[in-house]
Amino acid sequence: MRPILIAGVALASFAASAAGKHHVLKATPESVQWGWLDPSEPPKLTIDSGDTVSIETLLHARDQIQKGVSMEKIVELRKANPGGGPHSITGPIAVNGAEPGDVLEIRILKIVPKKTGFNFNLPGKEFPTIGALAKDYPEGYVKYFDIDPKAKTMRFKPGIEIPLRPFPGTLAVGIDPDDPSPRKGGAKEPLAPVSTLRPWKNGSNMDINEMTEGTTIFIPVFLKGGLIWTGDSHCAQGNGEVNLTAVECSFQEIRLQPIVRKDLKLTWPRIETKTHFIQVGFDEDLMKAFTIALNETVDFLTTSKGLDRYEAYSLASIAPHQPGGGRAQGRPLHGAEVHLHRRKDGDPVAPARPLDEAEPIPGSVSSTCPHEAPTSAYRPSVTYARGCG
Repeated sequence: MRPILIAGVALASFAASAAGKHHVLKATPESVQWGWLDPSEPPKLTIDSGDTVSIETLLHARDQIQKGVSMEKIVELRKANPGGGPHSITGPIAVNGAEPGDVLEIRILKIVPKKTGFNFNLPGKEFPTIGALAKDYPEGYVKYFDIDPKAKTMRFKPGIEIPLRPFPGTLAVGIDPDDPSPRKGGAKEPLAPVSTLRPWKNGSNMDINEMTEGTTIFIPVFLKGGLIWTGDSHCAQGNGEVNLTAVECSFQEIRLQPIVRKDLKLTWPRIETKTHFIQVGFDEDLMKAFTIALNETVDFLTTSKGLDRYEAYSLASIAPHQPGGGRAQGRPLHGAEVHLHRRKDGDPVAPARPLDEAEPIPGSVSSTCPHEAPTSAYRPSVTYARGCG
């Protein structure tokens, strides 16, 4: 057995001052948008940095897809919001003191899913480019799940149990005025609504299935107040939504703690889980997406751990792994991630450990999904004795 030694990097994170106030934002017709991030939408809640907020989310199309809804109705709803996503997004939430150029550190403290989920593929005969194998599946198919929030699994069918690992498919701040995405209705104004179909520098539909309870994400702020949105809630997802969807669900509560970080300057989101630091990049060009993620990794290593750029570049080359992925919804947008392992005790260097003794991490992850056509996304992952595909 060969031991594997991988370097991890500790990320400095300011502890919030004494816990602030706790707020609740329920999902109502006024607080939930369908498929668009609209910067003109007034904040539904304004909180202080370090406060906590419990947010309720809905199923797709403002909760119109419920257990028993037919594929015909799902297709009808898909066509009812041209250019927009199917996602129900709760928000926005403004954070006092957040200004363009700042960073919002958003801690995911708790997730409690509701009791229904579903997975479907649209009929390939009507949607031949939506899904990795859409042309091979001419008929639509939907499967509903009963979810017990206290259980560890969901039953797919007798003998097949799916791990329950809820996470927000979409966690965003207000849009980037320079986002190249088309605006709603073909509008040319930079602050016109942007579809929830695709991820960008403001986060949005990243679909990173490691963003479970205990994760912290750092997102650059583009608009005053930050303007936090969340939705497209998932209860399980593989390494890309190859048939279009994950186990789409909704949350009774996702508890977040946003902290304004004026000491940080970021261009793209960065993610810290219990086991990894994740750098991301998104672009229509696959190699550009990878180059963004790799440059983000080099920057992370130099600014956080004092490596020079040549050392960081060297480290990023020593232990990466390249699993497969896909592309994001909407237009051909590729995603790339670089994962750096972290030790539980915060030590930046992981000890040698045989492969068969490695800590198992269920599932593998991609920030992208082949919603419009099959591709092979390049997502190097610096891991510790971990197979990712």
